Amino acid sequence: MRTNHEIDFRIYGEEMQCVEVELDPQETVIAEAGSFMYMDQGVQMETIFGDGSNSGGGGFFNKLMGAGKRLLTGESLFMTAFTHTGAGKARVAFASPYPGKIIPMDLQRLGGKIICQKDSFLCAAKGVSVGIELQRKLGTGLFGGEGFIMQKVEGDGLAFCHAGGHIIERELQPGEVLRIDTGCVVAYTSQVDFDIQFVGGIKNTLFGGEGFFFAQLRGPGKVWLQTLPISRLASRIVSYGTGARKEEGSILGGLGNLLDGDGYR
Repeated sequence: MRTNHEIDFRIYGEEMQCVEVELDPQETVIAEAGSFMYMDQGVQMETIFGDGSNSGGGGFFNKLMGAGKRLLTGESLFMTAFTHTGAGKARVAFASPYPGKIIPMDLQRLGGKIICQKDSFLCAAKGVSVGIELQRKLGTGLFGGEGFIMQKVEGDGLAFCHAGGHIIERELQPGEVLRIDTGCVVAYTSQVDFDIQFVGGIKNTLFGGEGFFFAQLRGPGKVWLQTLPISRLASRIVSYGTGARKEEGSILGGLGNLLDGDGYR
């Protein structure tokens, strides 16, 4: 038996996805502020402190503490709850904030807890707790790409995370080690040991272009990886907009910028 609300869902799209959640009467889904797309008549929206799970107990102070923890992960103090107050079925949808994939996670089948990067949580069934996870190892916190604080999602309901590009799922066996770029880690189950490893070698460190450290994930457990971290996409956009453009294949070179309207003013 689940203690969280049971919801049905359908994911639409390929590169810019949205998830449509189907609610029975009095069922509720919680979502990050700004992710809402549309809802049927009969669905009521309410802004709440924290995630509404009451995992820290009742009372305004406990709710404020739970909401305050979300600030440490870079999220808002508030979340939005969507409750079906009518009869029959009703639907509400949430959209991904940038190109990528939405990952449905059944927490009941994943040990009741996942740890994810700070901005990946999208929405979940009411009762799911969204909090913070402190990195216990100093090196991991300093150089692991996500700092000391990550998000933890706990409960036995459905939760949805979003990540950039394509998503790869890996099931790690006990003792199996996977080394990846620190920015490509989306989420992992609580049994996975997350650490960092120095790249090693003077040439690799100075000229490899992959940073000084790998993320090292050790099984058992499940991990989700993304092919396009938003930080990588943002840095490419910034460098393209502020640096000199490469005119590969153009016999006009910089003159082409003037002709296509992108010349410097």
